[in-house]
Amino acid sequence: MKELLEAAAAGKAYEWGFISTAELVFSPELYKTCSTNVCGHYNTTWTCPPASGALEEQRAKILSYKNAFIFTTKYRLEDSFDWEGMTLARETHTALTVEIREKLGGTFPVYGAGSCPCCKLYAGGESCAFPDPCRFPDKKISSIEAAGINVTDLSRSAGVKYNNGANTVTYFSMVLFN
Repeated sequence: MKELLEAAAAGKAYEWGFISTAELVFSPELYKTCSTNVCGHYNTTWTCPPASGALEEQRAKILSYKNAFIFTTKYRLEDSFDWEGMTLARETHTALTVEIREKLGGTFPVYGAGSCPCCKLYAGGESCAFPDPCRFPDKKISSIEAAGINVTDLSRSAGVKYNNGANTVTYFSMVLFN
């Protein structure tokens, strides 16, 4: 499995690493931050709280897998306020996340940067079907942060950089496997 994941990331991801899920740090404070709706997705998607499930439910699901493959992408920005560049970088990172998930046959849980992109990708740009049933339950990509996982701690555990210098943005994804 490790060889397959490395081959999928080679030449496309900036960095990657493998960790035991036991090394993941779950933060109740981070999970609660979602309820302040800073990103605008709280109670609007199936992969963000509260619909994604309580922190302990998500923790139990994630810890039912032994290993996590963490990968990042890094992008240069015009400046630290380059919102258009950050958005394009996230979309490109998400495309790689989807590609890796599909190379694995879609059989492993995948967590990415921000809310799930699947309805936009597979339903012609539509927003999440929430509160109607999820259109793509087998393809959805949950949010790392919405699972209460601190990405800074995740980067340290996986041995990948969180901050890659001025005028860059780095996005993270995680694939769970046994």
